[in-house]
Amino acid sequence: MKKTLFLLTLTLFIFCAFPAPEAKAFDPATMSMATGLAMTLFQKASPYLIRGLANFGKGCVKVGKDMVDIFRLPLGMGQVMFMTPFGYFNKGVRNLVLGGVAPFKLCVHTLLLPVVLFVNVNI
Repeated sequence: MKKTLFLLTLTLFIFCAFPAPEAKAFDPATMSMATGLAMTLFQKASPYLIRGLANFGKGCVKVGKDMVDIFRLPLGMGQVMFMTPFGYFNKGVRNLVLGGVAPFKLCVHTLLLPVVLFVNVNI
């Protein structure tokens, strides 16, 4: 209890003693000069941004598919254990294998999401 109270007090002290710095406004003249440069850079980079976001969307779809594939493991287990007399053994083994591999694929695809923004990686 003492340790928790001490850590709580220390955390509150740190956040109250050292507040986040306030944002300061830019000079309007500087903003007007930076706007032209920013628009030029955006126009030149827009094809790459669009392609990167499209690749990122494809990567998110892969991650979602892998999340759904994780549920194949218990499905396959049920098919192998209870549905074997009805001819579901082969499908159950297939679902067991796909469900067992899915968490690893999920980890790989999740770790590759930042890379997919810049490079089209097909794994």
